[in-house]
Amino acid sequence: MGGFFGTIKRGTECVTDLFYGTDYQSHMGTRRAGMATLKDDGDFARSIHNLESSYFRTKFEEELPKFTGKSGIGIISDTDAQPIVLKTKIGKFAIVSVAKFLNQDAMEKEVMEKGGHLSELSSGKTNPTELIGLMISQGKDYLDGIENVFHKLKGSFSGLLLTEEGIIAIRDYYGRTPVVIGKHEEDGYAVASENNAFPNLGYETEYFLGPGEVVLVTGDGYRQLRKPNEKMQICSFLWVYYGYPVTQYEGITVDNVRRKLGKAMAESDDIEADFASGIPDSGIGMALGYAEGSHIPYRRAIVKYTPTWPRSFTPANQKVRDLVAKMKLIANKSLLRDRKVVFCDDSIVRGTQLRNNVNILYGYGAKEVHMRISCPPLLYACPFINFSASKSIMELVTRRIIEEFEGDPNKNVQAYATFGTEQYERMVEKLRSRLHITSLKFCSVQDLVDAIGLPKEKICTHCFDNSSYGHE
Repeated sequence: MGGFFGTIKRGTECVTDLFYGTDYQSHMGTRRAGMATLKDDGDFARSIHNLESSYFRTKFEEELPKFTGKSGIGIISDTDAQPIVLKTKIGKFAIVSVAKFLNQDAMEKEVMEKGGHLSELSSGKTNPTELIGLMISQGKDYLDGIENVFHKLKGSFSGLLLTEEGIIAIRDYYGRTPVVIGKHEEDGYAVASENNAFPNLGYETEYFLGPGEVVLVTGDGYRQLRKPNEKMQICSFLWVYYGYPVTQYEGITVDNVRRKLGKAMAESDDIEADFASGIPDSGIGMALGYAEGSHIPYRRAIVKYTPTWPRSFTPANQKVRDLVAKMKLIANKSLLRDRKVVFCDDSIVRGTQLRNNVNILYGYGAKEVHMRISCPPLLYACPFINFSASKSIMELVTRRIIEEFEGDPNKNVQAYATFGTEQYERMVEKLRSRLHITSLKFCSVQDLVDAIGLPKEKICTHCFDNSSYGHE
């Protein structure tokens, strides 16, 4: 996926806040990162680094002296190298984006037919952020160019433009990905994908952009350039998986949603267990809620060795994913022996990580292993954001099970996606058996909607039930 951070000051240099603010988005991606500042002479300082064998701070720390200026933007990306700096007829600007295209070929063709040109990457593909920047530059001004992208793009796009006038913050047309503004206690403003960066840097959360809203942020404040749309489809998986526990989306804290999901699951559960435990990191909040709702203790039966292991879905190679899933977590053998345990996790995608964890738990003497998942079964690929490294719908374990039952992974999918149907129960039971666990339950779509607290029509649950809009 990816996350960005930008800051603009009135009287001080921005580099310290930019460096740490961008680093606080690191849980949103693992492949590439970049920063750019607008120097006092009007030129840009920029660096981009690969993060696949290292981490953000180690890559950028030695370069910090070159990032002078009062405004800057940074990005953690799971896709393309960013920021891109463009000199165009509407002005010179740097751009970062969190975006996914479904019609990139058509957009590239349009840019080139209008006389533009695109750099080709070593992979033979085009950089999506460069393409967005070029489409913006074909407008009469920045706002007209952004409207151009909104109306031509199929997929999603949120981003920041660093310009001489300030930082232009853009939220996706349907608000699928978030953008939030923070006010510094002494000097300036910040704008980010996630507001977890704000407290330690002295910012207070000030304003959440609405879907399709465009705002110009300066050192003195911010003003709206484009009003928000009424329709919203914010990704529900942000609360389930992506979000850092203290992060807020639409003013709703990630950890509170996870706790509510666990508590709701416990209150409708009927098993007996010695304790509840969370699969780090995103299963912990749910497990605490489950312990609260079931009145059984919470224990740390699995701990994460260090925060340096990447999330296991991100490496493209399956063998590497398997290794990461195994090595980053350590089970507490003394807690597990002869115990009945409820484990809470965020989701089951391929089944790789959970299968390995369950085998370890039984190997350490667990008597019963009950799995509780904080979202519904994943049955549809996401067309709107880059939420995994999956290249095929068949990487979803649910679709492989449907193929076993129906002879076709696409047959009767909606019946399997509907909570409580015969097909749904059969699929969950097959998955339970395949993973060798005592019992398995998923939260329903309604559970997820209730925990988030927004109207269903404002939340995208496409990957669970195929319900969405804005993608024709």
